[in-house]
Amino acid sequence: MNRMTAAAAVAAFGVLAAGGVNAQVITKYATSKPGPAIAPDAGQSFGADTNGISAPVINQGNIVLGFEGISQYDVASVSRNFIPPDTIGAAGKSQYMQFVNGGVAVFDKMTGARTFTSDVAFWTGVGQGTPNGDQRVLYNAKANRWIAISFGPNTKDLLVAVSDSSNALGTWKSTKFEGFTPLAPGARTLADYPTLAMDNNAIYIGTNDFGAASVGGPTNFRGTTLNVIPLSSLFNKTGPTVAGNVQFKTAYDGNSNSNDFSRGFAIQGVNSNESTDGVGHIIAASINDFGLTRYDVLGAGTAGAVRTVTASTTIGTDYLSNSPARQPSVAIAANRRIIDSFGDQISSSAFETGGRIYSVHTVTENGTDRTVVRYTILDTATNAVLDEGSLGDATHDFYQGSLAVNKAGQVVISYNRSGLNPADGNITLAARTFNTNAAGQLVATGSEIVLRVSDTDDYHNGALFGAPGAGRQRWADYSSVTLDPTSFHGFWITGTFAREYNLPQFGHPGGTGGSRWGTYIANLDVGGVPEPQTWAMLIAGFGLVGAAMRVSARRRSTVVAA
Repeated sequence: MNRMTAAAAVAAFGVLAAGGVNAQVITKYATSKPGPAIAPDAGQSFGADTNGISAPVINQGNIVLGFEGISQYDVASVSRNFIPPDTIGAAGKSQYMQFVNGGVAVFDKMTGARTFTSDVAFWTGVGQGTPNGDQRVLYNAKANRWIAISFGPNTKDLLVAVSDSSNALGTWKSTKFEGFTPLAPGARTLADYPTLAMDNNAIYIGTNDFGAASVGGPTNFRGTTLNVIPLSSLFNKTGPTVAGNVQFKTAYDGNSNSNDFSRGFAIQGVNSNESTDGVGHIIAASINDFGLTRYDVLGAGTAGAVRTVTASTTIGTDYLSNSPARQPSVAIAANRRIIDSFGDQISSSAFETGGRIYSVHTVTENGTDRTVVRYTILDTATNAVLDEGSLGDATHDFYQGSLAVNKAGQVVISYNRSGLNPADGNITLAARTFNTNAAGQLVATGSEIVLRVSDTDDYHNGALFGAPGAGRQRWADYSSVTLDPTSFHGFWITGTFAREYNLPQFGHPGGTGGSRWGTYIANLDVGGVPEPQTWAMLIAGFGLVGAAMRVSARRRSTVVAA
């Protein structure tokens, strides 16, 4: 356990470790770990990240506040230049906290003013050394504490940090544990794609486990692990501990149809404020077929209790493997269908409210070749499918979905969409709002809300401007929608879009022409618009945002060409 002092907290806030895991033959078992870090562009002068940044959105329809989050230009400015961003975030009492591969930022919820640091500064500041990405963050409104996780310096380890208060810029304490034990001394091991969920009992961290049988051997899929850590172990005066963690491991024997492999892939705990009986809810994509699986953890909140998992229920949602998503790419035909729409795993948080479990994931429906964002609503007690539907249309691919639901059954689903039409095909971050009716079905409450349209029609990584994309075209891997703990109808979204190319004509002197991702953060109010005085405060506050961002940018170190 390590403590981050107040001085360290202030100092800390002023694509990952090289060597990817071998690709797997079966797509569903491929690692999500980002590839090697990208070397800074020769001659690049980063300075303030102002070029290409869109103006903040204030009080437009459901959007109370919208602004750009951490970008690839930001993380490159602190020598942490990675793809994809794996953007994730959560809303607290007065702040929004965002994590991406390479960076951490805290935003003022009223103005969007930002405090930014590298992921290295954050995790070394809490005493855990250089992280290896796949960060997640949640806010516990009852405890008024933040919790964050990441790979450790050794990818077999998972780092856990817990704030001492509701102030994300205050002090934190941390711990770590071994997510997946090496199969042989010195052999490479990866507790990949760690998920994070929280209820009134515990936190739940699921991992897809990869490992080599010998030093230098191939790193293959070895199974999954579900970690269940009681909240009492994490939220205490002396700091978080994982002494109460119970790991449910399922080894992969090479037979995806084996009956003992029913705990799913990319195991996702269900966020809930209703679970007071020691029962934790789990949902995941099935490994055996294209569908979902559901089961519970018994005795989840008691460190000394015998904890078990129930038998799983298969949710039959028939669909196909996902193909790359489209984009216009007017100049480069080879890039018109290269965006990695990712697999069918549940990559974002699932929620329970009113005795119903809500989740989304990306699928390709039978008889089509376009991806859609599939939502599923289950009865918590019986696992009956109450509603299932898709967000999609005949001219776009929809992918990288996320959702949240409040106690009234109001739902916000966010997603990316893109297509071949130059008029509206650029990768777009958007959202839809819904109510839940008495039968547990979603009823749309408005049209699509466009949050941010990409600045280019041809996003690709691994190759420069004007060239065909090279290698796997990783996109986002995560996005998130979380509830505002201070506003019943408030929802916060973070997702990914494509920024302008790193070229002189776009304001980047010496830039060599690489693609760059950006992230966007938006606060939606599904119950109405802000009071007039709130609107005035937002407008006044934004008078300070530009200055605050420029001051922060001037304090960043200059990147020396690799």
